[in-house]
Amino acid sequence: MDLDNLNSVPERGNSLVVRTDFEDQERWKTVLQLVRDPVQEFGYTLYAHLDVVEDKVCRNMPVEKLLAALPRHYRYSFLFVVDDLTIRDDEFPVLVIDLRHERGRTFRALPSQVQSIENNLSIANLDFFEFADAADKDGVFRGFR
Repeated sequence: MDLDNLNSVPERGNSLVVRTDFEDQERWKTVLQLVRDPVQEFGYTLYAHLDVVEDKVCRNMPVEKLLAALPRHYRYSFLFVVDDLTIRDDEFPVLVIDLRHERGRTFRALPSQVQSIENNLSIANLDFFEFADAADKDGVFRGFR
């Protein structure tokens, strides 16, 4: 989904993954494929239900500006961001931002964990802090151990 600005986020849509780095199209495609691929967890196949914001108005946009740009009607409590660190790092750690309880708190997640995060946070099965607190020392969530 291409948006003119973040205020045009649909009232009823999926969780958002916002692209803020536009330097490497091939690595972007890789990340997008990884977060869209189904994963197996506890015998279930999980899919991330995502709408993609791929608008150059978001280029290099810091967390504070992304938070300010989100419309009030955006119903999810979290946001995924593919930024320059995601693109540069070989693990492609996606930035995850809390929009409700500790607004602006972040952690990073392997793309293969986005499906579980999206599914669990969307239905309030788990809270943001449970994923954030389970991140490794480098701030990347690689799954519950």
